[in-house]
Amino acid sequence: MKQNYAVIGLGLFGSSIVNTLLEHDQEVLVIDKNEQRVNEFRDRATEAIVADTQNELALTQLGIGSFDNVFVAIGTDLEASIMTTMICEELGVKNLVCKAENARHVKVLEKLGADEVIQPERDMGQRIALHVMEPKILNDLKLKGELSVIEFELTNPKLFNKTLKELNLTNRYRISMIALSHADEDGAIIPNQSTITKPGDIVTIIGTEKDVEAFEATATA
Repeated sequence: MKQNYAVIGLGLFGSSIVNTLLEHDQEVLVIDKNEQRVNEFRDRATEAIVADTQNELALTQLGIGSFDNVFVAIGTDLEASIMTTMICEELGVKNLVCKAENARHVKVLEKLGADEVIQPERDMGQRIALHVMEPKILNDLKLKGELSVIEFELTNPKLFNKTLKELNLTNRYRISMIALSHADEDGAIIPNQSTITKPGDIVTIIGTEKDVEAFEATATA
């Protein structure tokens, strides 16, 4: 059954969530107090709204309580994150997923009633550490549904020296890149739209099993 989603906060984390949902033809309401960020999704999201989500009336008027899933992806503004989470819970959101900045923030959000709390940097750090200990851990990792995560070396020259914005992976290949490691640098990074690919990059991508395999074939050709 198709569900509807709302994503509050359109930084790197929130935008990645939105792009993935849109790739899978979901109905998505996007909300941020920054008009420029909202405008980036105005032509693609079901609805794109500029609003201060600490305002209970604004979220009530948007009918946030009727959404099946709400992501509170607000970044470093802890007060806004906490207030938004509290209001969403009070309005009866069915499944509330929140981003946290630290362990204390996690505890607060859980006490407020968040169904799931995510620390992207911590979770990615754990994933990268596991991969260093056992390189094959990420390969063919199966997630819920049909989603898969795989890692491989980028060897197709056509994909070198491009920003992720230029590659347009979400729309062109229906996948998202969640980690990248340059051959001439130590450690991996969480890439953004301005990240530039280089020969020998090790990339980690997520998408449906079919789309992931198709992009790997293209990227390693």
